[in-house]
Amino acid sequence: MPEHDTLPLPDYDHLPLGGLISRIRTLDADGLQTLLTYEKAHGNRAPVVTAMENRLSSLREGAQPSGGDPAAEPIPEAPPPPSAGSPVSEATAGPPMNPPSHGDPTNPAQPRSTG
Repeated sequence: MPEHDTLPLPDYDHLPLGGLISRIRTLDADGLQTLLTYEKAHGNRAPVVTAMENRLSSLREGAQPSGGDPAAEPIPEAPPPPSAGSPVSEATAGPPMNPPSHGDPTNPAQPRSTG
């Protein structure tokens, strides 16, 4: 069972999924197998295990590790851009707001007391 301190990615437990997938591409089959064994024994996160198994299969079929340093500082994932929403137009605006009938003496729907 690999220990956290011996993992080929020193910050493994703190990598977001997107960063992890790009970082495992720098590992050879042995390094990736070490991470996969560690992941299955600890988090066993389905998307992580699947990504690692797929990459390990590719390496066994002849793919080569990509360039880059597996221990390099991760690039933080950018937050999604703020949603501008859709502009309100005459066609998308709701019905006009009318004041409630109670308390408005000009409203014909308000019952009048005769008396």
